[in-house]
Amino acid sequence: MAAVLAASILSADFSRLGEEIREAEAGGAAMIHVDVMDGHFVPNITIGPVVTAAVRKVTGLPVDCHLMIENPDRYVTDFVEAGAEMVSVHLEATTHLHRTVSRIRELGAKAGVVLNPSTPLAALSETLPGADFVLLMSVNPGFGGQKLIRPVLRKARELREWIDREGLDTRIEIDGGVTLDNLDEVAAAGVDMIVAGSAVFRSGAARSNAARFVRRLAELANLEHSC
Repeated sequence: MAAVLAASILSADFSRLGEEIREAEAGGAAMIHVDVMDGHFVPNITIGPVVTAAVRKVTGLPVDCHLMIENPDRYVTDFVEAGAEMVSVHLEATTHLHRTVSRIRELGAKAGVVLNPSTPLAALSETLPGADFVLLMSVNPGFGGQKLIRPVLRKARELREWIDREGLDTRIEIDGGVTLDNLDEVAAAGVDMIVAGSAVFRSGAARSNAARFVRRLAELANLEHSC
């Protein structure tokens, strides 16, 4: 099965956010990824539940909220009520991770655990079976437009082997530095969801850029199937 594109609005033009989201959807994006930053856990401040609710109103795609914030337990309810179908929290920022993941699922959303590039997979040992997905950061979180940290692809392959070995349904998402130039090797790492922001939105051609990603992912899936 081909990986799907999650279009991150971090690099979108917020003066025409609704249009840009609809363009990415028309180009074949399967999800809208919302990066939430608090200026404490990461050195940037972005958006909250109000913008998430606005995103929910302009698209029928799943809204995927990535909480790069301290004390995410305080806010998961707000984001689910704002329309997020997927909510992910950082292992590094969550004191009681099992409780937070369980709460997200109780609210009816898919629960994800996020690992920064330097956090080893072993940190997931007690949490992986209870997570709907794992988000691997392939840049240090906080800003869009960074270059892919390639050792994270090895981590993705190892996680894929772990999930398959245990017979889990956990999906893998990767976020950071993904472009058309490195898409082939990112997809080959066994991920299910690929987040792209700058490469989709920054040139002002969200529809055509998203379509290029989706076409290439389909081509890669066909190549793998024919082998």
